[in-house]
Amino acid sequence: MKATWRHRSACRGLDPEVFYPSSDEEAEEAKAVCVLCPVRQMCLEHAIVCREREGVWGGLTDRERRRMLRQRQKSA
Repeated sequence: MKATWRHRSACRGLDPEVFYPSSDEEAEEAKAVCVLCPVRQMCLEHAIVCREREGVWGGLTDRERRRMLRQRQKSA
């Protein structure tokens, strides 16, 4: 079986609840894991392509991902 980016993620095996905080202010623990992740960019792109609306993906909350997308659209 071919390994995917998820198999190399820093969050693999951690409690998923960490990555679904109840507010953006509580996302720091998840973001700390993402900072060291070797597949952070792939995770972030996955969240954007799949339109993930909850959780921290690639080190960004949903609000931060939406802001990033707006900035991408403006510069395109």
